[in-house]
Amino acid sequence: MATTSDIKNGLCIKYNNDIYKIIEFLHVKPGKGPAFVRTKLRSLTNGKVLDNTFSAGHKIEEVRVENHKFQFLYPEGEQFHFMNTETFEQISLNKNILDSPDLLKEGENVMVSINTETDLPLSVDMPASVVLEVTYAEPGIKGNTATNATKSATVETGATVNVPLFINEGDKIKIETATGSYMERVKE
Repeated sequence: MATTSDIKNGLCIKYNNDIYKIIEFLHVKPGKGPAFVRTKLRSLTNGKVLDNTFSAGHKIEEVRVENHKFQFLYPEGEQFHFMNTETFEQISLNKNILDSPDLLKEGENVMVSINTETDLPLSVDMPASVVLEVTYAEPGIKGNTATNATKSATVETGATVNVPLFINEGDKIKIETATGSYMERVKE
């Protein structure tokens, strides 16, 4: 059994007869009253996000997980297929387990958390950022580049991202996977 002092991002816990992954947390020590931990939890079975507050020292049941490196092979409807890079074993996971499936490119390496008790995959950790090619973008208007104006662009995986006006079709851009936002243009 762990306590609220052991809470960190990515920790998997059993709560309300379900397995949740902690996405965000904040230790709060008010001037009056006991300390508590505000958390944002994502269900690993249905993908729903839940806000919850634990009082300080509250016991939480931790789920033991192992992380393995997998390569994304291809999507098929709601299922995404992955291959273990060490054993070449293939698994298919539901789309709602993934944090940002629309940014996942074939051949991309990810970390899959597997429950050690049941050997079932729990979650997929994407890399912090991905580099994707822009397949469609409206042309930028000359003279508009000095402002922080943005336009939407479609990348090779089909995702739509807001980008600065100077980004054109064929450009490679770096996207932060946690927020799905544009970071920078990548020179080749």
